[in-house]
Amino acid sequence: MKKAEILRFSLFTVYFLAILSFLSAQVSGERQSTAMEIETLLNTEAVTYEQASRFALQAANLYSEDAFNYAVQNGWLPGNISHNDQAQLYHISRLLMRSFRVSGGLMYSITGSSHYAYRELVYINIIQGRTDPYMLVSGERLIFYVNRLFARQDSLDILHQKQREQRNQTRAAAQNSEEETSVRREALAAEIAHIIEEQHIPDTTVEATDEGVKITLSNIMFLADSAILPNSERIKIQEIARVLISIRGVKLQIAGHTALAGSAEGRQQISQQRAQSVADYLILLGACEAENIHVVGYGSDRPIADNRTSEGMALNRRVEIIILEN
Repeated sequence: MKKAEILRFSLFTVYFLAILSFLSAQVSGERQSTAMEIETLLNTEAVTYEQASRFALQAANLYSEDAFNYAVQNGWLPGNISHNDQAQLYHISRLLMRSFRVSGGLMYSITGSSHYAYRELVYINIIQGRTDPYMLVSGERLIFYVNRLFARQDSLDILHQKQREQRNQTRAAAQNSEEETSVRREALAAEIAHIIEEQHIPDTTVEATDEGVKITLSNIMFLADSAILPNSERIKIQEIARVLISIRGVKLQIAGHTALAGSAEGRQQISQQRAQSVADYLILLGACEAENIHVVGYGSDRPIADNRTSEGMALNRRVEIIILEN
């Protein structure tokens, strides 16, 4: 091995000794046993499958007294090998992939084979340098691979933590934004409602909704079978226009509604036309730019009262001016 590789192995070994001692050694005798096992591995040119199984499972916090058989029974090692056989790299690759729960690409996910496990570890830079899938694995290389997996897991944990924090921050920001929007809408609705009350504008209500601040003109009267606004309704809209002019860059949705009379097609058409008539008058009064008004007719599809009574029909025959968010 090159000097640079030996230095990397040595540094990773020191790091791994510290981690393994902290995680798995609870008493002085166990720490000594762990250190001796590391020392043995460092001096082993070709580890056995039993050594590799014990070390990998212990490092992955899956250690059992019979690690080799555990790995074979779970399909992490092939069933036709002996515990004393010298370990080949492609078999060790699958053992490490399964022990550390490393997810792989499509072919590894489909086959789960040692061949693709080896390719995956090369791809994610766990296995480095000149290697061959059939080469024997030294203790030093085994330690190096395990430490690389530890380092990768630490990086993934940090990344996932950052992603969780970002998601939480985004949710908190969205919630704060929604709360601020709700407060603004409630304040604006209260202000407009006060003005309407002071001006004694009849059949007009104001409320904050999820869409925006909604000004409802109930029992709105048009000339018979037309969308022409009579003077009485124009006066109402003039007062509302004065309020809208004071809101900079206002955007509006004008929605027309009818009571349950005539055909569905006729109701939709007249509600659209009457909403457009209100929109045109607001534009004429300078309350809003034409490109900032959206007009829609709902016919009788969204009643707010019982169409079987005259009072209910008067409430359903309405135009809604919705102040949208700027």
